[in-house]
Amino acid sequence: MSDIKRIETGPRMSQAVVHGGVVYLAGQVGTAGASITKQTEDILANIDRLLAEVGSDKTKILQSTIWLSSMDDFAEMNAVWDAWVPQGHTPARAAGESKLATPDYNVEIICIAAV
Repeated sequence: MSDIKRIETGPRMSQAVVHGGVVYLAGQVGTAGASITKQTEDILANIDRLLAEVGSDKTKILQSTIWLSSMDDFAEMNAVWDAWVPQGHTPARAAGESKLATPDYNVEIICIAAV
């Protein structure tokens, strides 16, 4: 059985967990109260940072789940996502609308990637 490695572990959750050659990221959020563009940029930078910490990168993302507080923000979020995600390495992805932890968060992104 392979080891489990936890990154930025707190009392409630870890920001990333690596097991069996796969990294599972916690839901990432950006600067509370900022625009959807800024929040998405912050999230994607955080994803890049966490993946690099475990020896992975965005070309190895297998799946992403995106939660938006309003689907009205879908196009604005996608503009940032599309500029960031490497063509030819796009992951399986789902996006939906949901209430997030606070009304100040407009987007949350969860990723699973190969290491």
